[in-house]
Amino acid sequence: MQQRKLGKSNLEVSALGLGCMGMSSGYGPPGEKQAMIAVLHAAVEQGVTLFDTAEIYGPLTNEALVGEALAPFQKQVKIATKFGFRVGPNGERLEGLDSRPAHIKEVAEASLKRLRTDVIDLFYQHRVDPDVPIEDVAGAVKELIQSGKVRHFGLSEAGAKTIRRAHAVLPVTALQSEYSLFWREPEVEIIPLLEELGIGFVPFSPLGKGFLTGKIDEHTKFDASDFRNIVPRFTPEARKANQAVVDLLNTIASRLKATPAQVALAWLLAQKSWIVPIPGTTKLPRLLENLGATALNLTPGDLAEINTASAKITLHGARYPEHLQKLIGR
Repeated sequence: MQQRKLGKSNLEVSALGLGCMGMSSGYGPPGEKQAMIAVLHAAVEQGVTLFDTAEIYGPLTNEALVGEALAPFQKQVKIATKFGFRVGPNGERLEGLDSRPAHIKEVAEASLKRLRTDVIDLFYQHRVDPDVPIEDVAGAVKELIQSGKVRHFGLSEAGAKTIRRAHAVLPVTALQSEYSLFWREPEVEIIPLLEELGIGFVPFSPLGKGFLTGKIDEHTKFDASDFRNIVPRFTPEARKANQAVVDLLNTIASRLKATPAQVALAWLLAQKSWIVPIPGTTKLPRLLENLGATALNLTPGDLAEINTASAKITLHGARYPEHLQKLIGR
């Protein structure tokens, strides 16, 4: 597996990481525990070294799953987790955000226990809390780094001004935000800023929440607990209209004897050397398919063809419902 450094930091990880959220929440019922552990172990065997989780996934259960599965491999993997949402004492999700410094430190202690480790490799603020200055957030994580409980600081879905303010207090190792051929907004302002400051980029949903695999169409029915049921971009009408981007990927994939997912991931990897996508999956064959993207080298001609064709496609539907849209880009 190729290795990449996240920006100017010394955090070196596999070119593709593994997003673990879907094993516990978000895309339907949680996966069967032993089956999920098998996928996590297979990822390690294939050379994946970056694993992404969060307190809110489950809540709490995804960190526990990742911690149990990766306990034997702690010296060879890096685990990223996140703070900032409110979680009740019994693991119930509560409304609102909480990035108060005291709370950040409480979350860190609890996450360390669930992850069965002495140090969190990458600790992200999950969403920017408008009630807590980002300087205070960065200061709290800085103290956790100084005490040896955290190695690197990250932000998720933060806007440019917030990134710059946080970075002035404590170097930000990575930004995690959505980026793919299904959502290219970061190219406008965020990617140039990350390049300027030397911050790595960890795109989540690099396959457009599954849409770019080509396995979803306007007739696909999602489980009642699947987050995509409330996403405007996943209405049947939007899916039908957005099929154009999958058709483009299919055209390239058939020529290269690859899959649409592999082309979509290879395209992301080709954008910058400090981009590390974290596709998620609960299935071993899909894991192996995704990792195959690291061996797919798109030529300048391929990339130009994708960019020219995709520029002519208008994607339909917002990527979040309105109440969640408020939490991004602050």
